[in-house]
This record gives sequence, C-alpha cells and structure tokens, in this order.
Amino acid sequence: MTEPIFWLGFSLCLVSISLTAVLVTLIPVAQELSRAARSAEKLFDTLNREFPNTLEAIKATNIELTELSGEMKEGVKSASGAVKQIDHSLVTAKKQVENAQIKSRSFWAGLKAGIRTWQTYNN
Repeated sequence: MTEPIFWLGFSLCLVSISLTAVLVTLIPVAQELSRAARSAEKLFDTLNREFPNTLEAIKATNIELTELSGEMKEGVKSASGAVKQIDHSLVTAKKQVENAQIKSRSFWAGLKAGIRTWQTYNN
C-alpha cells in the first residue's frame, strides 16, 4: 500500500471515471440547452416579425381613440350648448307667462273698476 505508483494510477483511474460520469450526464444537458436555444431563436424571430405589426395596430388604435375622444368632446359641448339654449328659452317663456299673468290681472282689474265706475254713475 505504500506504492506511490499504484496510488497515482488508482487516483488517475478514479479521476477518469469521474470525468466520464460528468461527460455522460453533461451530454443530455447540452442537448436540452441546444433545443432551448433553438426554441428561443424561433420565438425571437416570431417576435421580430409580429411585434412591428402589433405596434402599428396599437398606434392606429390610439389615433382612432384620440379622434373619437375629440368627437365626444365636441358632442358634449354641442349638447351642453343645446341644454343652455333650452334653459334660456324656458326662463324667457316663464318670464313671458308671468308678464301675461300680470297683464291679464291688470286687464281684469281695470275691467272690474270700469264696470263698477259705470254702475256707480248709472245708478
């Protein structure tokens, strides 16, 4: 057991067995890494082809939404103006009705006073 050549040979044999075991287990790992790299490359190619089209579609949608938003703002402003005009018309109509009531009361009061005066002078 004190033979250094034996221990050297035995150590080299163990190292070579260990390296062989590592290489045997490393081969499937390398194959899987290669497959994963190919899949990633396919994914990147697909993204490279599809991403610009998707970005253009998103930009077009954004432009359409901006235009629709502007149209909605204009519609709301128009509706607001119409509501203000209707409100103004209602206020004006209310004032005219009040004036008509006052004038009709004045007319009837004047008519009653005239009838009373006429009756007083005729009696």
